[in-house]
Amino acid sequence: MKKSFKDLQVWKKSIDLAEAIYKATEDFPKREHFGLAVQIRKSVVSIASNIAEGSARDGNKEFQQFLLIARGSSAELQTQMLIAMRVGYLTKDVYKILTKDVYKILSLRLNEIGKMLQGLKQSLAAPALLTTID
Repeated sequence: MKKSFKDLQVWKKSIDLAEAIYKATEDFPKREHFGLAVQIRKSVVSIASNIAEGSARDGNKEFQQFLLIARGSSAELQTQMLIAMRVGYLTKDVYKILTKDVYKILSLRLNEIGKMLQGLKQSLAAPALLTTID
């Protein structure tokens, strides 16, 4: 029986990441609530969504493709968060808090999710072990 995407640790961690990102972008300037904040939120939602959609597909090959898309979304997210910091959408105080508490966690989670996605992709690419019933 195939596992549900809800059983995948990588999906669970990507949901946690999405929650943290939504909280982090709440403090963006109002003018960015329809700009960079939306892009950041779309990227983080895309990670979990592609894991879920890929796991619901019939074959491992399709699942692998969706995992690659999720990995691409995590790279987009890292880029967008860097831009947000560089253009000053975070005050120094907020930046320090995010760097100390949230941003480090986000970076660690993004790296961890990327590694988990790669491992999951590789496990799907591995040929199935044949077993015989005596």
